[in-house]
Amino acid sequence: MIKTPPYLKKGDTIAITCPAGYMPIEKAQTCIETIQQWGFEVMVGKTLGSKSKNYFSGTDETRLNELQAMLDDESIKAILCGRGGYGVSRIIDQLDFTRFKKNPKWIIGFSDITLLHSHINSNFKISTIHAPMAAAFNNGENKNEFINSLHKALLGKKAKYISKPDPLNKLGVAKGELVGGNLSLITHLIGTKSDIKTKNKILFIEDIGELIYSTDRMLYQLKRSGKLTNLTALIVGGFSGVRDTERPFGKKVKEVIKEIVREYDYPVCFDFPVGHKKENYALKIGGNYQLKITKAKVLLSEL
Repeated sequence: MIKTPPYLKKGDTIAITCPAGYMPIEKAQTCIETIQQWGFEVMVGKTLGSKSKNYFSGTDETRLNELQAMLDDESIKAILCGRGGYGVSRIIDQLDFTRFKKNPKWIIGFSDITLLHSHINSNFKISTIHAPMAAAFNNGENKNEFINSLHKALLGKKAKYISKPDPLNKLGVAKGELVGGNLSLITHLIGTKSDIKTKNKILFIEDIGELIYSTDRMLYQLKRSGKLTNLTALIVGGFSGVRDTERPFGKKVKEVIKEIVREYDYPVCFDFPVGHKKENYALKIGGNYQLKITKAKVLLSEL
């Protein structure tokens, strides 16, 4: 049984940290102001806008200690990761989730944060939120439906998302616990303590900047490890910044995915609004959803 952290109320505190890549604090300013406008307090970690000289938002120790303190602090009701990139896998095994398990809070983010989502879901059965991070609030986007979906999720409002049909969709209806995230990270986790569990679940995947053959290889890794065998449904999100090799692979990414899952009889939808673009709905990892794929539309409803 999945445990759901308490939903937020006015005056609750959301902490912002960068457990992976570096992010200038200026890029998070609109995010901070928007969260305050929602009626929440904001605690800004030192990793946001840190004086790090390399890729990361501070040393492994600094990022670890800050995230650990936020996990342990009962006055913090949600932790928003400022950005992803790379770096959570360097600190995940040193984190102590003892206090977090007793007093869970919402962990928010995507991309490299997929690792946190999967680790928490597989080991502690606590729900988290795959959703836009700090930079997504910029350029006037802080009031769009995708940022607003995060606000609604934090308040406990049940999601109902509609997506356009795609000719490659496999029609059908499915129910199940929702898991997933960035395909590269899901593959990266196989064989570790953070390995994703997909049996009898709705899996969603997305990625950015990958070569087509790399995507094909990662999907075969999921298939060979049994991750695609017993799903109730597959949601294919955005695959942005896709690149091909000089000698073409011969298929588009969606064709690659459809071919790999052809033998399975569960519903599959493509181009669902989740991923590294503006179109990135908040999804509760561990939440119970119904996916309905028809010729006219795709409907994902939180139960």
